[in-house]
Order: sequence, then C-alpha cells, then structure tokens
Amino acid sequence: MPRATKKETKKEIKGVLFDWDGTLLDSFHADSSAYLAMFHEMGVTWGLEELSQHYSPNWYDVYRAAGLPKHHWDAADTAWRKHYSGFRPKLIPGARKVLTALGRRYQLGLVTSGDRGRVLRQLREFRLTKSFRARVCSGDTKHKKPHPGPLNFALQCLGLEPANCVYVGDSPEDVQMAKSAHVRVIGVLGPFPTEKRLRAAKPDLLLNSISDLPTALKQLMPQSGVSGRLST
Repeated sequence: MPRATKKETKKEIKGVLFDWDGTLLDSFHADSSAYLAMFHEMGVTWGLEELSQHYSPNWYDVYRAAGLPKHHWDAADTAWRKHYSGFRPKLIPGARKVLTALGRRYQLGLVTSGDRGRVLRQLREFRLTKSFRARVCSGDTKHKKPHPGPLNFALQCLGLEPANCVYVGDSPEDVQMAKSAHVRVIGVLGPFPTEKRLRAAKPDLLLNSISDLPTALKQLMPQSGVSGRLST
C-alpha cells in the first residue's frame, strides 16, 4: 500500500507527458545491440556490462564514458542508426491501452532524447502519432535531458503550466528534468538498466508497470490530499 504524507494543495492534472524508449517502447535489446555493434566498428572494447553501467538517454554521455573522441561522434551516430535499423522494437505491454485511456481525459505529450526521424517513424508504425499533441525529440531544443529545456518546450506547445502536468519516465535523467521544470514525475521500471539510479532519484511515485499509471495519477489529484509511493 502507498505511504501517505501531508503535502501542499495539489493542482489539477491537465497534461501527461511521456518518455519514449523504455517507458512506452521496449527498445533496450535493439538499442544495446546497436551500441555494441557500433563500438566494435569504432574500436571500443565495451560489452553489455560496461554499457549497462554507464547507460544514459544522452548518448553523448555514453560516448564520453567509453572514451570515444568527439571527432568520431558523427560516425558513431551513423553506425548506431545503421545497426538499429535492423530491429523493430515493440511497445511495452499495456502501453497502448494506457495511452488510449489517458488520451480521453488529458492532453498527452512526448519528450524523448531519441532521434526525431526514428521516433516519428516508430510513432507512425504504431499509429500513435495523433495520440500526442506535442512531440519533442532530440535536436528540437538546444539542451538534452536532464536539462528542463525539452520539457519546458513541450509545455509551451501544449499551453499548460508545469503545476498542471505530470512527466512519466524510466531514467534518473527523466526525474531530474521534470523536477527542474517543476513538473510532478512518475518513474516506471522498464527494460533499460536504470532501476537503481531511478530509485535514487526519488520520483514522486515509482511504478512496476506502465499499466499502473491510470491508478497512480489519482494519487496526485487534488482530492486525495496526500502523496504516496507505489513501488516494489
């Protein structure tokens, strides 16, 4: 059961914004396989253990951790995209049902570090493009997660205030971005190796599954008067 504590008056939720990879899309196998193939091409002797230890949605942080010189980053991006294109990740179980249900009540947005061309292609393939009234991808803003810039831009597109929104993601960078933007944040345990750091980042709620999201949102509504944590 969630632990309840007194908290300042909550604002009505009008918008729910999501991360993409690991939150709605089960893409870790495709992502990690593309990384390892790219590293092999670039002469980086990393395996899955090293990638898992240093994984970040900001892939330039991964490049830095791997010691990849900056002048090789463009080539690394090209190689990663080439290898990733051979995979067709599926949605996280329950994601489509949750988006359909929430779309009837809230404005939905997407804020992802993923490459715009790749993410928009996947949204078309899953017939989810129209589910999101705002779609912010890598390159749409100057800064990347955990900087609040991408989330702030999405809020501007939706015409919503931070206090009326919730962000849902699976990484500590997602939590940091949302907190910096003064947006409530729900963490979801997903396929990427971010659980330990996600817990340490202390989202407002922590869920085992995206399917728990509709129920969790009720805990952040004004009438509850409490905050809690749904966690493993």
